[in-house]
Amino acid sequence: MKIRTFLLLALLLPCLAMAGPNAGSFQEGVHYQLLTTPQPTETGDKVEVLELFWYGCPHCFQLEPTIEKWLEHVPEGAEYRRLPAIFSKVWAINAQGYYAAEALGVLDKTHRPLFDAIHVHNQKLFDEASLAAFFVRQGVNREDFIKTFRSFAVKTKTNRAGVMTRRYGITGVPAIIVNGKYRTSVTMAGGEEKVMEVVNALIEKERGN
Repeated sequence: MKIRTFLLLALLLPCLAMAGPNAGSFQEGVHYQLLTTPQPTETGDKVEVLELFWYGCPHCFQLEPTIEKWLEHVPEGAEYRRLPAIFSKVWAINAQGYYAAEALGVLDKTHRPLFDAIHVHNQKLFDEASLAAFFVRQGVNREDFIKTFRSFAVKTKTNRAGVMTRRYGITGVPAIIVNGKYRTSVTMAGGEEKVMEVVNALIEKERGN
């Protein structure tokens, strides 16, 4: 009987290793935390993966290539979203810039270049005037940007981003919220690649639920 059990385990262990990390591979309270109060998601039946970030954050900039790589193979049943976190007036200005880009339909053209402008080219893009000049360099009409940046719709989204930043209970960025229930970060997970492993494991956990 013991020999049979040993042989069965010998067959199963390689399969388990090939399966990759699952939620059981990571410890709650160490690699991720449960939110005290689960928050609503915006992805329907799909598992929401929400990244909270700030353009001025060097750690968010460093995580961006890892996020881009992960987005090439998003796990089945999951959907990625971004939320500009807000901890100060400066962060709120950058959040307005993010939502203005979204409203103008140029977010794909401005998101990474804005990170690069700040962290590679040392440009100070933390007020309306500097952001307007940046968007003009990306081919956006200055008047269109200013009008959109100051619009009620953009300010409403920015205010909500501030509310959600508090609700998610984060103390810094980048932070990732999975399906409105779990909070993790590069620091908690133990590295940039590791945090996406945690995210994938939590996605699988939610899909199983």
